[in-house]
Amino acid sequence: MPLYLVTLTLSALLALPPVGFFFLLALFHNSYQISGSFATWAPNLYTYYVNHMRPLYAKYPRLIQNFLNSVFACCTFNFGPTMCTFDHTDPGNLPFGWCAITALGNFDPTLGGHLVLWDMKIVIEFPPGSTILIPSAALRHSNAAIQQGKTCYLFTQYTAGGLFCWVDQGYQMAYSYANKLSKVQKVKEAARGEERWSMGVGLFSTLNSLQQPPNFDKVQ
Repeated sequence: MPLYLVTLTLSALLALPPVGFFFLLALFHNSYQISGSFATWAPNLYTYYVNHMRPLYAKYPRLIQNFLNSVFACCTFNFGPTMCTFDHTDPGNLPFGWCAITALGNFDPTLGGHLVLWDMKIVIEFPPGSTILIPSAALRHSNAAIQQGKTCYLFTQYTAGGLFCWVDQGYQMAYSYANKLSKVQKVKEAARGEERWSMGVGLFSTLNSLQQPPNFDKVQ
């Protein structure tokens, strides 16, 4: 079950000096109303997020969103001051979901701070102020060290895969949901689970689809 944002966490968030900046950054990451990057480049996947997060917040009105303009349920402020990660995936996130990563700080991007996508064998210069959206649960990634005396911070937004399951299962644990299904329903549910990966990949955009105006009529 999703946890309530504790008072200490909320106080820390509100105490951030440039809170307005992060609000605008969250807006850039994903709002379809202002042509956010997530909604622009993956409108079908974005709609999938909206159609799960909206009913979740309606069901639990005590939940506090980090940013009212963000479709992501979670965010992390990595304050560094020399933020550097080992290669990793984020298995707790939605497997086919995207994670928004923004680099901040003061460093020379030609000498360090590169984003490394190990599975794709790609190293990307990632200057301060840059944002990228990647399927972080499936794609192994890291960032390179920066120069001595420089600073690097990371701001990320993402959503745990369990939240989508919680909504799909009628806001209950998997075993409770399964116990209420008939034999026929269990067979259908198992088949749906096996096909979920192809459904998720099908939400990704293609070059042809990006040439068409986004359609958000499926937003519930």
